[in-house]
Amino acid sequence: QVQLVESGGGSVQAGGSLRLSCAASGRTDSRYDMSWFRQAPGKEREFVAYISRGGTGTYYAESVKGRFTISRDNAKNLVYLQMNALKPEDMAVYYCAARSDYCAGYGCYDYRPYNYWGQGTQVTVSS
Repeated sequence: QVQLVESGGGSVQAGGSLRLSCAASGRTDSRYDMSWFRQAPGKEREFVAYISRGGTGTYYAESVKGRFTISRDNAKNLVYLQMNALKPEDMAVYYCAARSDYCAGYGCYDYRPYNYWGQGTQVTVSS
């Protein structure tokens, strides 16, 4: 099993940037596909970005494509989400998640198969 802890959230002005980090511990000798999800108050959980276990494959939600970048450093057991040109609609609690199975394409967007989750970190964007 793996434990995940997010950090890097905060409050920024619209157009600003934040870099989120997700630190993995526990059974980190195994590699996992990982994603970032977000959830705003009163809304359902939304897919943001995905990265394959080797770091060579990525997917992004259309709403963040071109603004957000997901990356990972497996030697440090870290996954990052660089967020640029932030908009008020990006305001949410951001979660990192890992899955022990494989996925491809839109199948990676569904939160339900992810079996490890962090506690979340708040991102606030003021206009």
